[in-house]
Amino acid sequence: MTTSRERFLSTLEFKPVARPWIRWGAFLWDETVDRWRQEGWDGTPLDDYFDLDRLVRVDPWYGPVPEFAHQVISEDAETVTYVNHEGIVMREFKQHHDMSMPQFVKFPVENEVEFERFAAERLALNAAERLSPKWRAQVATGRVQVGVGKGELDADDARAARSVTGADEQWPRKCWADRWGGFFGSLRNMLGVQNLCMAFYDQPRLVERMMEERADRIIEITAEVLKYTHIDTFWFWEDMAYKAGPLVGPELFRKFSLRHYQRVCEWLRGQGIRHIGLDSDGNITSLIPLWIEAGITHLWPFEVQSGMDVVAVRRQYGKQLGIIGGLDKRVLVAGGAAMRAEVDRVMPLMEEGGYIPELDHSVPPDVSWAHFCEYITYLKQRLNRG
Repeated sequence: MTTSRERFLSTLEFKPVARPWIRWGAFLWDETVDRWRQEGWDGTPLDDYFDLDRLVRVDPWYGPVPEFAHQVISEDAETVTYVNHEGIVMREFKQHHDMSMPQFVKFPVENEVEFERFAAERLALNAAERLSPKWRAQVATGRVQVGVGKGELDADDARAARSVTGADEQWPRKCWADRWGGFFGSLRNMLGVQNLCMAFYDQPRLVERMMEERADRIIEITAEVLKYTHIDTFWFWEDMAYKAGPLVGPELFRKFSLRHYQRVCEWLRGQGIRHIGLDSDGNITSLIPLWIEAGITHLWPFEVQSGMDVVAVRRQYGKQLGIIGGLDKRVLVAGGAAMRAEVDRVMPLMEEGGYIPELDHSVPPDVSWAHFCEYITYLKQRLNRG
């Protein structure tokens, strides 16, 4: 009998599998966790609760190390302004802050001098701290955390995390560079969206230098990770698009970013990592061919409300691109016929391979526990996993 890891790899390689590879999803909002507990979920890890596959994350933090200390700058009855762990000054609501976007007041970098200082002080390898003793001990003994909620849940929260023993090496392992593993998203974290978009024209040398540093550091950190664990798939992170399209167009992407992606992807393949993914919300249609050219093999999450249609993407790119996601999370609010129609819509992709059906990002709190259970039950039924 093949393992989950073998089925995952075969799926991304468009090979037939006896049992479709599926997981419940990737992230839950904090408010979703709170609601589901009130509605009957006992906190059992969802992979276990529904008897599904899991993609184990073994990545360390690719961002600023040491992290910035949390510092409250000001507050009133409703909001608090503070410096977050990435050095960004943010203002957000005290209550239900996850249900609204914060206001980004100030970013840590504005010019080349500030970037070089930031890079030297916060972005160097610093392996002893970045790959913490706790992380190294878990990986060295074959124990790696599997998030139940948002993935960033406290690893010490026994209700929200479990571990996999070395003897249970059946799950695929993913190294995700998260918010600092790309050539737009990570720069945005340092400059802010508006300043970054202007910098492509006003400070091109700074943009080039920042991308070069990110490529160097992604390779350096990942090489350190490989000393402790194997990796089945590596993921970049961008979140560089919205409903109308990407925040930087294909022309600028090709001019500035493409060669850095190609260098990292070539290095990853040289380490035996064949499956290279990328996470970006929004409408990424115009960037897909460039990501394929760069060496990306699969994408996630294909946000339906931004106009992404995995059936159309497959029709255009065939076996050039693996697809994960693309199920409209909004239909789970109503459940029933709307949910079933959405699941049915993507089923033809399962016959072609190279597709893992999954919601197109975090499960919001307007989805009830009952409707989520109904969705998983129907998905398993359609995939003969009941």
